[in-house]
This record gives sequence, C-alpha cells and structure tokens, in this order.
Amino acid sequence: MTVHARLTTITIDCAAPKVLAQFYRDLTGWEITHSDADSAGVGDGPIQLAFQRIDGYESLRWPEDRAHAHLDLAVADVDAATERLLSLGATKPPFQPGQEEWTVLLDPEGHPFCIAKA
Repeated sequence: MTVHARLTTITIDCAAPKVLAQFYRDLTGWEITHSDADSAGVGDGPIQLAFQRIDGYESLRWPEDRAHAHLDLAVADVDAATERLLSLGATKPPFQPGQEEWTVLLDPEGHPFCIAKA
C-alpha cells in the first residue's frame, strides 16, 4: 500500500535558525515565514526550508562526513552566485567533486549545498 504523502518541509538542524533563514532567504529570494529562537523557515510555495535549533549542534566536516543530505540549486550564473554567496557568509571548500558541473558551497553553519547553471 502506498501512503501518498506530500512533502511540505525540509528541516535542517543548526545552532542559529534565524541566521540560516536569513542566508537562505538571500539565496532563494523566498520570504521568511517563521522565525524565533528555536526555529525559522523560508518558503515560496508548497515546500519550505525550516531550520531547527539543536543544543550543542556541531556541523559536519565536508568532505570527511558524507552521511548527510544536501540541497542542489540552479542559478543563472554560477560564478556571480558564488561571489554573492561568499559575501553572505558561505564558504567554498577546497574539495570540489564534479567541478565542471556544479560548485559545492557551505552555508554559514557548514551545511553543504551545490549550485549549478540553470
């Protein structure tokens, strides 16, 4: 039997939900839909990104800790987007698999995400 569940939210554990919501707002152009000390969210449609504060949260180390999920995002200009995201607090790790197809960046708390040409 298939359940037929509808995906509504992707939740990312973190130390500072408001900071990540602001970062992903600037990345996606989505509105902040909720923000308090323990959680925050951004969205523009049926699926939202949420950020949940976890006491003692420690970010993964890319690429050593590979057992995690990441977001893939399409942008018009990868180089321009990379520069802007770095100015917003992202970092670009030295390890770049698939460099010809996408760029791996880390958000302000170290969560990896990829950007590729739309």
